[in-house]
Amino acid sequence: MDIFKLTVSQMLVIFIFMLIGYLLRRHNVVEENAYANLSKMEMFIFMPALNLYNQMTNCTVSNLKENAPLILYGGVTIICAIVIATFLSKLFVPDYRENREAAYQRSIYKYAIAFANYGFLGNFLVLSVFGDEMLFKYSMFCQVLNIFTYAWGMYVLIPKDRNTGIVKNMIRGLTSPPMLAIYIGMTLGLTGASKAVLDVPFINTVLDNARDCMGPIAMLLAGMVLGNYPLGDLFKEKRVYVVSMFRLIILPALFVTVLKLVGADDTIVTLTLIAFAAPLGLNTIVYPAAYGGDPKTGASMALISSLFGVVTLPIMYYLLIQLW
Repeated sequence: MDIFKLTVSQMLVIFIFMLIGYLLRRHNVVEENAYANLSKMEMFIFMPALNLYNQMTNCTVSNLKENAPLILYGGVTIICAIVIATFLSKLFVPDYRENREAAYQRSIYKYAIAFANYGFLGNFLVLSVFGDEMLFKYSMFCQVLNIFTYAWGMYVLIPKDRNTGIVKNMIRGLTSPPMLAIYIGMTLGLTGASKAVLDVPFINTVLDNARDCMGPIAMLLAGMVLGNYPLGDLFKEKRVYVVSMFRLIILPALFVTVLKLVGADDTIVTLTLIAFAAPLGLNTIVYPAAYGGDPKTGASMALISSLFGVVTLPIMYYLLIQLW
């Protein structure tokens, strides 16, 4: 019941911000393409601030040594998730080679299967249920997830320019502002220089304020995208329901079952479940909107999976953690 109440509480926060964005767009308070500007603020300010802070505080030599098993398990699970997502996306969008839009839709499904809303929702649940110590462990478990979210995720979700080739498209993703922030943060963390940077009060304040903006802005952005379409149309895509079930039930159940069979401790199993049983995140809206892609499919995924996630996440926790 605690998990259920907390999930509902955090989902209500998401839905309220999305509703505000939706109403702003439906009543023409903001223009049709206003979400594009917000998404660029996310990409160039708020995401980099979050990545920079996370890497400076978590990517230190001592943290990496002390939490190596957590980092290893997190890395293995996300690599497995990406491999599974690459295969399953072919089933959702089978024919794409001659259709650029279909190829991009496959990329959206690929990312959606691999990554859940492990940050905004996951951090809240872990902190509320288990406390600060578990939250730190969760942050270390998600260390590799964070890197792949931007390194692999940026490459997948940024619309490809066929005239530039695979290498240049990959470089484009790996040199994006969120990735540059990761490189800088890791360098400062591993060299120990992060302490001197974070000890400067105004820098700390700037990073705190900027990273706190990321969640609300992303949710408002999602609502604005939803407001560009008749709401009923967002519930018509049958594939979104299927991918939501993979994201919310099948994939986390598979990971937890395998971890139980190999004898992983309960902490790792719990962290894995929370990271992978959360609804679809908002990056399938933010990235396409920032780089000229179509965010409709991502908006539909975020809306439908979040509605289902209110029920599925507590049930999955009870069945897989309490009863397994």
